[in-house]
Amino acid sequence: MPERRARPARPPKKHSWRRQTPAEATASPDATPPTGAPDGGGADAAPETPRTPGDVPAETGRRGGQADGRVGSIVQSALYRGGRHVASPGTLAETFRQLRETPDGMAWIGLQRPSGAELRSLAAEFDLHELAVEDALEAHQRPKLERYGDTLFVVLRAARYLDAPEEVDFGELHVFVGQDFLITVRHGAAPDLSAVRRRMEEDPELLALGPEAVLYAILDAVVDGYAPVVAGVQNDIDEIETEVFRGDPAVSRRIYELSREMVEFQRATRPLVGMLHGLMAGFAKYGTDEELQRYLRDVADHVTHISERVDGFRQALADILTVNATLVTQQQNAEMRALAEAGFEQNEEIKKISAWAAILFAPTLVGTIYGMNFTEMPELRWAFGYPFAIALMGVVCAGLYLVFKRRGWL
Repeated sequence: MPERRARPARPPKKHSWRRQTPAEATASPDATPPTGAPDGGGADAAPETPRTPGDVPAETGRRGGQADGRVGSIVQSALYRGGRHVASPGTLAETFRQLRETPDGMAWIGLQRPSGAELRSLAAEFDLHELAVEDALEAHQRPKLERYGDTLFVVLRAARYLDAPEEVDFGELHVFVGQDFLITVRHGAAPDLSAVRRRMEEDPELLALGPEAVLYAILDAVVDGYAPVVAGVQNDIDEIETEVFRGDPAVSRRIYELSREMVEFQRATRPLVGMLHGLMAGFAKYGTDEELQRYLRDVADHVTHISERVDGFRQALADILTVNATLVTQQQNAEMRALAEAGFEQNEEIKKISAWAAILFAPTLVGTIYGMNFTEMPELRWAFGYPFAIALMGVVCAGLYLVFKRRGWL
């Protein structure tokens, strides 16, 4: 790593991209903020009991603000020197001042959904590029790694598995890494950086390596957070396979929803492989510590493994969806075949009923004709009239029976 020098005092900077009011343009970044200032200070802020940096929960602003970051979005601000915690400033202005007064110090500032004024103040103090600041303010960025001069800008997509709804919740994390500062901007509940801060403070030798070591710890925490998601998704896929072969009609919707989550998961993990290889490619150029190189290679291995698992999940879900469609088609064909067979049997019964109805209709027709009792009917006084009528009925019925029998109706 390049040798870090003491931070000199900086005059206020003006950037054409800063959409400031006249009052903001004349204000110095290290000036004491007025009452209700966005950086969490002000006369109306209640005094805070000193605490160690790792004790601040990720969901609570340091100045007692809400988790949405609109008031008091500073989750944690701390100064370190030689891997040891030396101060916990309550405002950004105080952080800037103490960092200037601390030779070889490092500032670690954590924000959650910060306001535009807070990011503009940080940009003016640490020479952050306007494009990176715009990305951090708007969020909804893809994972990426970009270098602007001496500052590294990293976008990460953290994930956590929610057991109750069986869903994957994604958060977004933006990290600015400079020679003597590291700024994290969170959009969402994940990841829990308080655990990362505790881990680093418990390992002063690693923390003494500077902001790059903190970036490694954040990358490691994000990647480790993928493991429970992978386990939860694997369990969901196992359950889906059981439901598919059990014939659950609602499984198609579950497959589709999990496939969409895997698309998001893949978008979060796949770019990390290239990002970490990009970091490793700059080891020699930027003088990265050898021990830190080993740690980053280990994270890269884990990311590659996770990315391969996610690719496998997508393929498995596609195969399951194909199998489910095949099983549904087979079930529909079986049902249609059963309906056709039932219809065929019904037609056969109708044929039989129709044939017997026709056979029985023939003698009824003959008997009806001879039962009209007209005076001038020639067969009424014929001695063989009755036997002839009976014989005629028998012949007609026998003829119809033979016809229907030959055609298979009987």
